[in-house]
Amino acid sequence: MDNHTRSQVHLNKVGGQSLVFRCPLCQSRQNGRKQWAHHLATFKHNRTCKAAGVDPRNVEPEELAEVPRHTFCVTCNVHIQDIYWDRHIRNAKHLEKERFAEFKVVLDEAEKDKHGVVVIGDFDFGIVEVADAARGRTVGGTIKSGNPSSHVALVDIQLASIKGTNRGHSSFKVDVHGGRRAITTEPLNFGVTFRQGYIGRCQDRLEFLFEDKQLRTRFVIARQLEGIVGNKADHDRLRPTTPYVPRAKSARQPEIKVVEGVRPPSMKAVPYVVPLPRALIPATLATTLSTGTLANKITRIRNVFLPREFNTAGYDRHFKHLLWIEEHQMERDLEVYDMTNVRMTTYPPFYRLEVPGLAEKRPSVLVGDRILVQPKGAREGHWFEGGVHAVRKEEVSLRFDRSFRGWSRDQLYNVRFKLNRYPVRRQHQALDSAFAEERVLFPNRTHLPDGPYPKQANARLRVVNPLIGTNAPQLQAVISIVKQPPGSLPFIIFGPPGTGKTITMVEAIKQVLKNNPDAKILACAPSNSAADLIAMRLRDLSHDELFRFYAPSRAKDQVPHELLDYCHVRYDGHFSVPPMARMMRFRAVVTTCVSSSFVSGIGIPRGHYSHIFVDEAGQATEPEVFIAIKTMANPTTNVVLAGDPKQLGPIIRSRIACQLGLEISFIERLMKREPYGLKEGYGYSVVKLVKNFRSHSTILKYPNERFYDDELEQRGDPKVINGFLGSLYLPNKDFPIVFHGLCGKDDREASSPSFFNVDEVLQVKAYVQALRADRRFRTTDNDIGVIAPYNAQCRKIRTALRGVSDGVKVGSVEEFQGQERRVIIISTVRSSTEFVEYDLRHTLGFVASPRRFNVAITRAQSLLIIIGDPSVLSLDPLWRSFMNYIHNNNGWTGSPITWDPKAPVDEAGGYDKQIRQAAQVDMNSFTREMEALTLAGVDAMGEEEGNVDRVYGDELGHGHEGVTAHAMSMSDGG
Repeated sequence: MDNHTRSQVHLNKVGGQSLVFRCPLCQSRQNGRKQWAHHLATFKHNRTCKAAGVDPRNVEPEELAEVPRHTFCVTCNVHIQDIYWDRHIRNAKHLEKERFAEFKVVLDEAEKDKHGVVVIGDFDFGIVEVADAARGRTVGGTIKSGNPSSHVALVDIQLASIKGTNRGHSSFKVDVHGGRRAITTEPLNFGVTFRQGYIGRCQDRLEFLFEDKQLRTRFVIARQLEGIVGNKADHDRLRPTTPYVPRAKSARQPEIKVVEGVRPPSMKAVPYVVPLPRALIPATLATTLSTGTLANKITRIRNVFLPREFNTAGYDRHFKHLLWIEEHQMERDLEVYDMTNVRMTTYPPFYRLEVPGLAEKRPSVLVGDRILVQPKGAREGHWFEGGVHAVRKEEVSLRFDRSFRGWSRDQLYNVRFKLNRYPVRRQHQALDSAFAEERVLFPNRTHLPDGPYPKQANARLRVVNPLIGTNAPQLQAVISIVKQPPGSLPFIIFGPPGTGKTITMVEAIKQVLKNNPDAKILACAPSNSAADLIAMRLRDLSHDELFRFYAPSRAKDQVPHELLDYCHVRYDGHFSVPPMARMMRFRAVVTTCVSSSFVSGIGIPRGHYSHIFVDEAGQATEPEVFIAIKTMANPTTNVVLAGDPKQLGPIIRSRIACQLGLEISFIERLMKREPYGLKEGYGYSVVKLVKNFRSHSTILKYPNERFYDDELEQRGDPKVINGFLGSLYLPNKDFPIVFHGLCGKDDREASSPSFFNVDEVLQVKAYVQALRADRRFRTTDNDIGVIAPYNAQCRKIRTALRGVSDGVKVGSVEEFQGQERRVIIISTVRSSTEFVEYDLRHTLGFVASPRRFNVAITRAQSLLIIIGDPSVLSLDPLWRSFMNYIHNNNGWTGSPITWDPKAPVDEAGGYDKQIRQAAQVDMNSFTREMEALTLAGVDAMGEEEGNVDRVYGDELGHGHEGVTAHAMSMSDGG
């Protein structure tokens, strides 16, 4: 109930707010966007539109100017029920918007020429090259009066930024030419200089204070100052190609009849003997997920669908419903990729469909997926399913049923992408199994063995990797795993960044096989790249001992050449499995978590594998990890997990599934249980690796203290981790971290919700070019990684680096987990404070996401460069604290810091409120000043101020955030 009463929907209702639409065809009225969307799907609306020859989905709503028993609030742009009007005008948000509207009126008035005085000049500097901006570019302006008998004088010039609460640096400077201050018909000349030695954007406001000697009054004329430092050609190439227009959501026509397509041969490449369940979402759950508020949905799901207690008895039911909830959201997310009025080409028996964004996995399409196609003009709800037979860069090859006819070059189609349900169905299949070992699902103290854990001195292991023998925590983990009796509780290798958890797990696999001739191992990982890494390090096993399984849809060119000999490929080129007799003899099988279902699917009996290993276990959902465990484990099977619950967890699309626990990985859930306390369980159930072999100590220091109890020890190769000390990129030559402050602008284009920031793209390009050109600190493309939180930013950076450094890897945080580079450049993108609330609420980007932050800053070995807007990032306590660490070690460059880096950081946050309050103060101050000038004479302003005759042109005040910028962000965000 509390969640509901705090929801915006509830607050709007209580406040009497109504957004009323009218359908111009049906002449009906709807309250709010949800009712409008529902109206578009009604039979009456569709019948009316059909009679009028209009597409029912393209009808634009009319916003009613007058609504019975409502008053329209111009300030808030919403209809208010009359009975709530008095309450509304006293509402804090209404009053805030009203104050902002008043400020805008005053500001608009200040920007007008008045009393016969005219200020002439264009003070938008546009895009200035970095070298030119560093030298300074000046534009001239003039002030003159059209009245020959006027007695007006220039009293003062100020930059708004030096008057605000956040004072700092300004990139603008003003100089008045000559000593004259009287304004006559002869022009009084002045110059505005824009000087900045780094890429970024600046805004400020120039305020001219004049005095009319005859009327003994003062007045202000204001002018906006703007400038962008960067390369104009790059800006033109990278700017939004089309304006951002959110994709309109309308009711989709139902799928009444779907003609099944022809699936590719790879779908039958593996001889499964165990049928896969359909596991369709229950109708009652689908209805619940489609109606009501988020809070109501969660309450109903908890009360109706989930077990009262999360324990062994209700485990399967709990996760099956979370999977259905996530699947429901994934289906909804695919709707944004629906295409209308597209053409196809044909190469019988295939049809080729161009899919924009396919190369960026927007949407992600694999061989074996389904795509629905509907010829334009076909009966509503009737679709043809196309089986995906091939995927190219921007094109897919489909094959339909033979009844699919009528193709021509001009034929138009509607296209709908369908979710590949095989991974979900495999998870449901595993959850349907009878395996319910409490020692695995819910281990407790009773599952810890009696007696001391196996000590290193008594182990007598001859390690395969000699480095393991010199690393006490790694060696202890290997010994504990090897000496575990059958049927033990799951063992965790807790591996913080760069501590070698995969190396430890591989050594443990080899030692188990070496010390137990009957042992057989199933090793899994969430991704193919992680599974490939395990297999590559197990290649000292023979071809009769190691098998790497790939899904038949995987292309050969996606597989490391060295692993092809450890796979089985059919006569038609698809990956498959060898005969059962050979499969049973393999001592180690490596695959992904989802594909691990193949072993039970082809008939290998439960318990065949003595050990199940899962690497990068923190990145997989619990049901994914349990595909192997629940289908293959028996009472004696041992489970080993390697990962770091402090790094990225699984990607979950559904907010409901997140809140109900699907984003908590199995390894993270176990680490919260009593047997895994690092004191109680050390050596029995968990070993934490503490020697970091990746990063320079200063790069390691902050995440070590913040996330790992300051237990990590720097053990990296000095030749690597010290590789950039003394370089020109470092403000502090002994501190290989750089925070590059950059006040840019984030954009979106077309219907993509993904953000990009051209200014940061140019700065990334500048760093990459400098690194590649440096002959003293030689750096290759493969040494550099660029991390950005948005797909759009990654695409723009790749475009900017094309032909410059094509080999530099550019990707999201998820793509870099488990990887490292000598140099990591992070582009944080966001520069508009009005969007920050959205980030905090939806955990987009790096803002308010500790795990993403942790992964991003721990990829670098010897040089870490962060590019971002400090005024935005500082709203998050974690980022503010990290930026303080960099600034206090003299690692800062670019746009200056806007707060006191020595002040303690409030972990509770609330910095966004402070900025809004400061903006309110600045806004009110400006409004009062303008009112005082209008209502009072010179005498009322005080003798001292009345005699002032000075010009402010020195570099005082922060030019990026003047009163206007603060006030704008406060209004837009509020």
